[in-house]
Amino acid sequence: MSIRPIAAAGLASTALIAALAACAPTTYSPRTPIPAAAVFNENEFAWSQRGGQAAIEGRVTYVQDGKAYGCVGSAGLTPDTPYTRARFRTLYGSTDRAAVPAAVVRARTVADANANYSAYVRSERCENGRFAFTGLPDGGWFLIVPVTTPGAEGPVVLMRRVETRGGRAVSLTL
Repeated sequence: MSIRPIAAAGLASTALIAALAACAPTTYSPRTPIPAAAVFNENEFAWSQRGGQAAIEGRVTYVQDGKAYGCVGSAGLTPDTPYTRARFRTLYGSTDRAAVPAAVVRARTVADANANYSAYVRSERCENGRFAFTGLPDGGWFLIVPVTTPGAEGPVVLMRRVETRGGRAVSLTL
């Protein structure tokens, strides 16, 4: 397992990184109301630092306009909190799943853009179209995977919300 800021994962651009970003455990479901102006609260991220038995195993098979896209660098995993839900709704237009050009994500403005939640973002290298996060606690997560294809105008960021439960592995295809 690797827990480190996405910046340390060596993604191609700092702008792309910006597109990604002692209490009882708290998890947030898609039904949890999203405050209009969610504020970064470090306590809401605490659950995500605990170890666990859950895992997320992913595979990228994204195709757009007949072109297959591949991973660019690393996949990022961000805890689902009221703050990140509000942020992802603004950046990606959804809190469930999206495929948005990185340039569009970078152009969108979020409230409290300087909040530093990167210490809670897990990063794993995406190689040969596959990545895996292990040792996860149960809870809601936002998965971010930047992808590109030769001749594309720029990378596309794939976002998907994933729920880990019961210490099980979740397999998904983006």
